[in-house]
Amino acid sequence: METVDSALKKIPESQQRYLDAIYLISKTKKAGWVSNKEIKEFLKVRPSSVTNMLRQLKEGGFISWAPRKGIRLTKEGKKVATRLEQIDSLLRDFFSTILKIKDEELVTSLSCAVEHHIFEQKDEVYQNLKKFIGKREDILKCLEELDDSE
Repeated sequence: METVDSALKKIPESQQRYLDAIYLISKTKKAGWVSNKEIKEFLKVRPSSVTNMLRQLKEGGFISWAPRKGIRLTKEGKKVATRLEQIDSLLRDFFSTILKIKDEELVTSLSCAVEHHIFEQKDEVYQNLKKFIGKREDILKCLEELDDSE
């Protein structure tokens, strides 16, 4: 059985963006149904773009799509979207807590830009970071100095 992480590697960034949007919008809904219009407004795209992507997501088994009722994530779609949210949350923490970026719009922009690209090399990135930190005993000291300078 394929893991969520290995499945996520095969999903194009454009589809990931829509899954993420559907998930975030659906969290505000009682039954989880999302409209085409809500997706269009959330992503600031044309209605035809939404329709085309919804077809792809339905074919991939990530959404249930009932005309005039709306869109809802399938079990598989929810797994992928939840994982995307975890990655986004980790990146947001990194940019705001470690790098001390206070501008929320910039944090959002950076995490969105990095989230889909870093995932494909996630294991390698983690290993390299671990090696880097292991070789640099002064990293914590540098971070503390950054903290003190504020």
